[in-house]
Amino acid sequence: MIFSKSSGVADSIYGKSQEPIRAIIEKGVEAFEEQSQIKNIFCMEKSRNFAEKYVIETSLGDFENVGENGAYPKTSMREGYSKTIEPATWKSSFEVTQEMVEDAKYGKIKSRAGIFTTSYGRTREKFAAALLAGGTGKTVAIGRSLYDATSADGAPLFSTAHPSITGGAQEQSNLFAGAFSAEVLDTVQEKMQDFTDDDGNLLNLAPDTILIPNVGSLKRAVFAAVGSEKDPESNSNALNFQMGLWNVIVWPYLPKTIGGKPYFMLMDSRFKDDYLCLPFVERTPLTVKSDIDPNTDANIWRGRARFTAGFNNWRCIALCGEGVSGTSLT
Repeated sequence: MIFSKSSGVADSIYGKSQEPIRAIIEKGVEAFEEQSQIKNIFCMEKSRNFAEKYVIETSLGDFENVGENGAYPKTSMREGYSKTIEPATWKSSFEVTQEMVEDAKYGKIKSRAGIFTTSYGRTREKFAAALLAGGTGKTVAIGRSLYDATSADGAPLFSTAHPSITGGAQEQSNLFAGAFSAEVLDTVQEKMQDFTDDDGNLLNLAPDTILIPNVGSLKRAVFAAVGSEKDPESNSNALNFQMGLWNVIVWPYLPKTIGGKPYFMLMDSRFKDDYLCLPFVERTPLTVKSDIDPNTDANIWRGRARFTAGFNNWRCIALCGEGVSGTSLT
């Protein structure tokens, strides 16, 4: 027999445990999401479907000088590469023993509820960070599952050979080899500003975010490069034009190295959101339910959510590191 809240015969149990636990779980999830970096890196998408399809469209041609009373030239655009992302189902559970309820061990109950919400938030952060850092390959193994790390064009998110669907542009690279320095930052920024669409048109990218793992020496180098008014790598009085241009995100859930060496990423946050480049799809938020285990009388709490992430348009982001097989910057 399973006693539930709706049965009306277990009020003494649920009245002492369920409501406080539910409140703690909901509050804990909200608090963790406020501190989450996922929303600053991915495009947060709410979904009501089993999957979402993202499509890149090519641009229109240029305006033409047609002279006096000239006819309107016809230009066209076409569907580019597309990516379908299907949310996965995530579950976890914990229990509150009947003895805890009887002995009013509210501190222990609260502690377990807090651990549960932390586990949910940590799972999302670890998943998103591992997927992003694994974008140098076509797939990423996270836990017991394998996830797609390709962008819509079929190449890894970070690749030296992103193709054009129209053939109007040469293969492009957003994966570069090199150790962080002010000069390397300048060069990767320039490379991103030169990204084009599939027809070879400049996209006017303006990278504004530096994303790095929690590595002390790398943090010092990055903040020195973007936080000094003068050239940080010489004794000259040259103006450091990088100062004030960047939002630096230190994401502790990122692996500290790729290929055994430090790395950094540059991102255009406006382009990322405008073109839905890195969607994080939430189908079902965390829902919590409970029942009584008839064998142990324990109050079992179960949490379920559906979400996933994927990569659509690679042009919003670039990765540079010493340990990757990327395009040389020299």
